[in-house]
Amino acid sequence: MSDKFPIDVGLVTRLVAGQFPQWAGLEVRRVASSGWDNFTFHLGETMKVRLPSAAGYAEQTDKEYFWLPRFAPQLPLPIPAPLAVGEPAETYPWRWAVYDWIAGLTAMQRDVPDLVGLAQDVAGFLTAYQKIDTAGGPPPGPHNFFRGGPLTVYDGETRAALVALKGRIDTATARKIWEEALAAHWDGAPVWVHGDIAAGNLLLDEAGKLKAVLDFGCCAVGDPACDLVLSWTLLDEGSRKAFRAGMPADEAMWARARGWGLWKALIVLAGDNEKTKPEQQRVLDALLAERA
Repeated sequence: MSDKFPIDVGLVTRLVAGQFPQWAGLEVRRVASSGWDNFTFHLGETMKVRLPSAAGYAEQTDKEYFWLPRFAPQLPLPIPAPLAVGEPAETYPWRWAVYDWIAGLTAMQRDVPDLVGLAQDVAGFLTAYQKIDTAGGPPPGPHNFFRGGPLTVYDGETRAALVALKGRIDTATARKIWEEALAAHWDGAPVWVHGDIAAGNLLLDEAGKLKAVLDFGCCAVGDPACDLVLSWTLLDEGSRKAFRAGMPADEAMWARARGWGLWKALIVLAGDNEKTKPEQQRVLDALLAERA
């Protein structure tokens, strides 16, 4: 989604001052590295403002505001705490939220000194997260781009990308990975899915150890295979083994996880966003090497 709403410091300052006068005197400034789904700004020294960047992400605000306080007491690591929700105003068309600020750098902003330790910590976090009661949780759908749902929703995109990439990648092995993923049907009880376990959402402390997990905007109740894609997007061979050992996942779930990783890599490589292609090429190379 490329049609992002134009948001700047001035707009955020006016939104905060108009709806939360108790915070009107606090400085608003952009964070060093914002995500794709939301624009994020510092609010003073202890809070942040997150605003959906486009209509497709607008439902995430209310979802996080409702569920994050319910998740937090049951998890082994901190997660963002929503403090208030703002209404559309000042030309901005969607609800937005104020959260506490958890200091640190993400695994995308700095090197990880101990990938095995990180893999084990993420596995422990996800294992606890998947045990949380799912009653009332939203099923996968457009609100989270079907993460946690069946891979068949992206079958057409994936096969089109395979055709477009013929002669540029090992399409035979890639197609094998995709067919294995589609055949690995999931019939387990639904669990909580984060939907975006990625380097940019893993916050590290000064020593490089996992400190918090961020951004639950894509959460849903369903198949957690998509949360295992970190295996190829960040981890290396040794830490991948540690992650696999720590996760309650069978071979079919790992097959579906490979499918999720493959889908994303293929559509990026077949597209025109040159900036993100090197990263997805590394993901594809790891997947192909594993199944060659």
